[in-house]
Amino acid sequence: MSPLPELRYPSVPELVASARALAAREPGLCTLRQVGVSRAGRPLHLLSVGHARRAVLVVAGAHANEPTGGSTLRVLAERVLAERELRAGTSWHFLLCADPDGASLHVTPAPRSLLDYHLGFYRPTGAEQPEWSPSVLPPDRLPPETRALTGVIDEVRPYLQVTLHGTDLGGSWVQLTKDVPGLAEPFAKSAAELHIPVETGASDAAGWPASGPGVHVMPGPETGVAYPSMPDDARHSTWYHAHRYGGLTAVVEVPMWASDLVDDPAPHPAPAAAMRRLSARLLRDAREVERILADALPRLDGVDGPLLRAARWALELIPGLAEDWIHTAPAGTTMAYVGSVDAFGRRLPLRAAAMLLRVLREADDRAAPRLEQLVATWCDAFAQRFRARWVPLGHQVEHQSRTVLVAAQQAREQAA
Repeated sequence: MSPLPELRYPSVPELVASARALAAREPGLCTLRQVGVSRAGRPLHLLSVGHARRAVLVVAGAHANEPTGGSTLRVLAERVLAERELRAGTSWHFLLCADPDGASLHVTPAPRSLLDYHLGFYRPTGAEQPEWSPSVLPPDRLPPETRALTGVIDEVRPYLQVTLHGTDLGGSWVQLTKDVPGLAEPFAKSAAELHIPVETGASDAAGWPASGPGVHVMPGPETGVAYPSMPDDARHSTWYHAHRYGGLTAVVEVPMWASDLVDDPAPHPAPAAAMRRLSARLLRDAREVERILADALPRLDGVDGPLLRAARWALELIPGLAEDWIHTAPAGTTMAYVGSVDAFGRRLPLRAAAMLLRVLREADDRAAPRLEQLVATWCDAFAQRFRARWVPLGHQVEHQSRTVLVAAQQAREQAA
């Protein structure tokens, strides 16, 4: 599991081959085994290093469009094996990819621009995402990937679960199901050293308490959600499954492209007006995609599949979210928060358009060129508005790895 070339994300088969080689090299310390299968029959693999009862679980690939986690997992496994002190009293377990079906559909292993990234984009519906499905489905309808993940948690009972996430454009932040004192300072230091902005007002964590810049602690069940229209609720995700065993979950987000517009803690001078403007743009962009979809649908008779399903699902979220934005602005709204919402508002219709474009191209539909131009225009506007700059893959991986290791150390001290 050697360092990755720049701009090269490993596929799931490559991750499995690397893990298999590592287990063969160190059979006394490492095991690789299958812990489940996906809906399409693809195996889910767990690499374990060490034998201690106290455990850390690291999950990659929960979102198909967030490829950095696989790279980070490879580096972490090598490091844990090489550094004996990391294994002292702790075993490490690495779920190589929580959604191998999704990973097979997101096909941008080496994006050199936001357009490259979106031309191969895929992100499934909430019900098909392994970590989020428990928040939108009853227990008897959970997908096998979710059951495999919760089964691993039940088996290893981690004091810390870390799930490796990422964003296309923005900054880095951490979401915690319980606070981890001592994490915020080294997290911020690492980000600064690697020139990665800290997303201090992440819209994903709107209204959550923060233990430090970019380190957000999920609120308890007694508090409401920031965006009531959104069907998923983090408090019902697999992130809370580790609490059954006294553990917690850290979600570590890193950007592929960075923007300093999400790292400005200054108060926004007119947040209500800004949110209304962003809401209106979100609706306008969604309607543009919906018109193309409505025009093409009669010609797509009989066409179905995860890409079209996910595009329609993303579009269905938008009216409610736009309404939420008009009526919801956290106290002390910052420039960073409005910047994060701005990015989210560009991201959601763009993703729907990108997935629909893949469907139209496959069908050789006459609407494809029009939609391709729209996707290209939006990608360019997104990059220009946020002054996007590529974060070298090595920096993405190093920052995510450092954050995982610090979280493991601090959470272990807290649990002791």
